[in-house]
Amino acid sequence: MTLADRIDALLPQTQCEQCGYHGCRPYAEAIARGEAPINRCPPGGVAGIAGLAALLQQPVLPLDPAHGIEKPRMLARVVEADCIGCTKCIQACPVDAIVGAAKLMHSVLVDDCTGCELCVPACPVDCIVLEPMPFEQIDNAHADAARRHFERRESRLQRQRAEREAELAARKAAVDVATARVNPVLAALARAKAKQQERNS
Repeated sequence: MTLADRIDALLPQTQCEQCGYHGCRPYAEAIARGEAPINRCPPGGVAGIAGLAALLQQPVLPLDPAHGIEKPRMLARVVEADCIGCTKCIQACPVDAIVGAAKLMHSVLVDDCTGCELCVPACPVDCIVLEPMPFEQIDNAHADAARRHFERRESRLQRQRAEREAELAARKAAVDVATARVNPVLAALARAKAKQQERNS
């Protein structure tokens, strides 16, 4: 287990980005590299900072208020009567804890919600409310599940981006070929460009 793994295991896995990083794992890696202090995680709070300090044999620091304040973890809930089905909250949720479809009512999967609160500002009609998270939901099992959900979502988004880029490249190539057929000069340039790319690859 790497140092970053051990640090990540101590973080609450809310994936809230309050630390300034895109999720708990990037923050853990930054701490491991010595690029970030241990006091930027409001959901982890004082106990989380103490755990990181003990692991890294560093002094305990107060929570950096520039990154938020320690408070009870909250659970998101969609007010169904007010939901317009815009999907903005679904797109904002880092752990796929909100389900629904365009123009249909959305719901929060209570067991999967990490309390990151990223869905609240994303909602254009303020139909998401926050309620106290059950204490039993703030445990290692839920944190491990949140980590898996976040990693699975990140992999899916990366795959979708790659597919979109490949599709755009294919469309551009088709346009280039069509243009080259019309103009013999452009055709010669396209052939020369293709040969150059073959030599460079």
